[in-house]
Amino acid sequence: MSCPFCTIPNERIIERNDSGYVIRDGFPVSPGHTLIISHRHIGSFFELSRQERDDLLELLDKAKLVLDQDFKPNAYNIGINDGSAAGQTVPHLHIHLIPRFDGDMADPRGGVRYVIPEKADYWTAR
Repeated sequence: MSCPFCTIPNERIIERNDSGYVIRDGFPVSPGHTLIISHRHIGSFFELSRQERDDLLELLDKAKLVLDQDFKPNAYNIGINDGSAAGQTVPHLHIHLIPRFDGDMADPRGGVRYVIPEKADYWTAR
């Protein structure tokens, strides 16, 4: 089975540099949900070289500026599912940049902690 990120058509690419490229997520969880994807087919963030990390974070910054202008979100979630136990379904490194909007959830506290829902709420007295 071929990797869907290794065969992205050029017309989907919003921005690129030597180490990666930016696309809109094909299954967005919010308007503007964006992916920053490494050119090199690796599964883990921890396999990146220092230069690749710098380049991908530069793309993350650029993508955020575009989303600020185009969608005007109130906040962001930034995430990497690194390995199948962490929920990674495409074994090619990618960073999620998810715009968040006031009111898109009744209570957004906990953010990425909700990957394990029963442990997310640490602020309620027990």
